[in-house]
Amino acid sequence: MNTKTQTASHSAATHSAASHPAPEALTELVLDVGPVAHGGHCVARHEGRVIFVRHGIPGEKVRVRVTEAGETAKFWRADVVEVLDASPDRVEHFWHLADARRAWNAGHPPVGGAEFGHITLSRQRALKSAVLAEQLKRLAGVELPPAGAATHENEANTGTPVEAVGSRSGENPTSDAGAGLEWRTRASFSVTTGGKLGMHAHRSDQIIPVRGMPLAVDGINRLRLWDIDLQGIDRVEVAAPANGSRPLVLLSPAPGTKPKRLSAIVAQLPNDVSVASFDPLKDEIRQLRGRTWVQETAAGHDYRITGAGFWQIHRDAPEALVGAVTEFLRGGGFLEPGSVVADLYAGAGLFTAPLADAVGETGSVLSIEGAPGTSRDARKNLHNAPQVEIVQGRVERVLRQKPREFDAVLLDPPRAGAGKAVVSQLIAAGPRAIVYVSCDPASFARDLGYFQQGGWSLAGLRAFDLYPHTHHLETVALLTPAR
Repeated sequence: MNTKTQTASHSAATHSAASHPAPEALTELVLDVGPVAHGGHCVARHEGRVIFVRHGIPGEKVRVRVTEAGETAKFWRADVVEVLDASPDRVEHFWHLADARRAWNAGHPPVGGAEFGHITLSRQRALKSAVLAEQLKRLAGVELPPAGAATHENEANTGTPVEAVGSRSGENPTSDAGAGLEWRTRASFSVTTGGKLGMHAHRSDQIIPVRGMPLAVDGINRLRLWDIDLQGIDRVEVAAPANGSRPLVLLSPAPGTKPKRLSAIVAQLPNDVSVASFDPLKDEIRQLRGRTWVQETAAGHDYRITGAGFWQIHRDAPEALVGAVTEFLRGGGFLEPGSVVADLYAGAGLFTAPLADAVGETGSVLSIEGAPGTSRDARKNLHNAPQVEIVQGRVERVLRQKPREFDAVLLDPPRAGAGKAVVSQLIAAGPRAIVYVSCDPASFARDLGYFQQGGWSLAGLRAFDLYPHTHHLETVALLTPAR
């Protein structure tokens, strides 16, 4: 299922499909781990060379295995294979396949998607907060006010804490062994040449067989996809809605796979699971059994999500984000009956529906979404909201063709951000406020810089830990123009 970190948007357990071969003579080094950096690694140095180290914690002394190197490379990459001086925030990793030390000891690299699993949840959030502060300062010139003394060396207490989400997020990980687990309602898998369920190693084409995904909800793991012969399939996508409704398994067949092979796979899945085949390049989906969509619930509304359409992957993310967005807009007096609002990169209508509730039949909401299938879902989900106009197309093109004035704008772009052209169009439209939802602090900070150049400023900011045990985070920001 598409997430911001994959296609139209956020996924923590996905991988980089490009192959990045390690140096011919793999090298082990002893390093002092420096500050955290955007991307899930920390910065270390060896003889003046920068090395991006994964699976460490700032302040540790570690032995690393160099995974990417070269005399002309600007930097090297490395995984921790031994901890010589451990941080007090280091814990036993909950997933052996994602633990660099265990994985390399077993002769293979770790799978991606749980690169912070060796760190207490409280320290994970402190690291994410530090990354957010650094990106805002470096790319937008925004220095967040301190909220007190720094809790860790090289990590400022920025005043924008990364908030835990959901009742099972685990504020105290030492008292809750399951803290930060079982939150993914979507998961993407690859398939080994032998037909076994697998995941890619980080920045590699190598597929590691997996038996279970600790970050996924039980509705995904109970399918036991690792017990199924998946020969003839390239990728598997699974959606198990947080409301407990019928799951959907999407199979991406390899070229030449026969219908009989697909039928054999479908027969191995539980009868209460919908199954469909999909072509990610053509964005085509074909029913094999049951429905080609799932039903999600959030903020008092039901949403139909077809195929690989985008939906927030953390089970509690939709409610948390809708709450943050509406609180910013209502609190500033920007959202009330009769308001004119735009929902950009609107998806299937997660934010559009509560915005329509708030403006009532005397107001209006313009929903713009680029993906045709997702836009069709939005039409179904909002068919009984006459105040909503749904337009399918690129945001910059639609804004150019349908210029209008807005009281407020909700901006929820994919990982790459909105970009300078869209920001310029929004500034020209002159809304009273913009709420920017982002899954990437770098693209958000860059876009914030564009807004500031146009006379806008950051009026409010919240950050959420929607991807525990990964380096990803979500931010919700209130932007307002100069008065």
